[in-house]
Amino acid sequence: MTICPCCGFKLTSSLSQGCEQCGARSVGDALPRPERELPSYGRSLILVVVGSLVVITFVTQTIIAMAQRSSGSAGRFFQFWSWVAAGETASWRLKWISLPVMFAALWLGRKLYRSIRNQPERFCGVTYARRGLLATATVGFLIALLIGVTVPARLRQRQMSIDAGYRAQYYTLQLAFTAYQKKYKTLPDQSTVKEDLAKLPDPYGEIAAALRDFEPTGYQPGGEVAAVDTQKGRGLRGRSIIRQASFTTATDDSVPTGLAFTEFELRLPGEDKILGTPDDWVGRDGIIMRITDVAKGGVGQSVSAGVATP
Repeated sequence: MTICPCCGFKLTSSLSQGCEQCGARSVGDALPRPERELPSYGRSLILVVVGSLVVITFVTQTIIAMAQRSSGSAGRFFQFWSWVAAGETASWRLKWISLPVMFAALWLGRKLYRSIRNQPERFCGVTYARRGLLATATVGFLIALLIGVTVPARLRQRQMSIDAGYRAQYYTLQLAFTAYQKKYKTLPDQSTVKEDLAKLPDPYGEIAAALRDFEPTGYQPGGEVAAVDTQKGRGLRGRSIIRQASFTTATDDSVPTGLAFTEFELRLPGEDKILGTPDDWVGRDGIIMRITDVAKGGVGQSVSAGVATP
């Protein structure tokens, strides 16, 4: 099959008989190849340009990160570890763009570099091609290294943020229980705790957000309770323990009338959102910790030791 150089029509016959589409025909044989051909530098130029762009992009992002980190402190520009930290920040910013691009550039660049070395009579600039490919590989390795050394710290920070979310939920619920206790002189009952807390003023929606994953079975009011005069609404002087008060009726486990809860224990489900698993959180007396940490020392022991946080 022959393609007409004038109109591009595909012919099954020779051009000497003329093109069936435009009528053009060949007037002579094709020109012979020249005795000497200059080698091409196009492939080498591609590798040099790609390597230069990769280096410039990484250096620019590092300088931007360094300027953001050292704002207000010019002395950090001359600290080695500050530049390392800036490089880590730049690597994380470029990870979703630079790494795929560099892997593709390295794969194509390796093929181009191999063709340049195997055909030196056709392609020149092997030294520059090698430098461009090396620059791309170096920046890719550096980004992967800086990301790799910061993965443990990033995982710790992620876990800290998750733990902070559980603590925020507990402290929000604790404030809600405190507000309810101030208003009604007692803590809500377990069976109606979500409905009771939903009655509190919640202009910003914090209580509603905290109650979204809250399980009433994880709320255990009790401990020390105070006797209350239900007719006058005044607390009596005497104080008793709910366990002692429950002995008055052997077959009834409900809280006696005239007693108000003054403390509670709160158990929140962990990341699996299932209550009663080892990743649960337990809060008491303003302190919240994982159930595994409670098993080691206990919330009450932490309180007596003066530990404010787990």
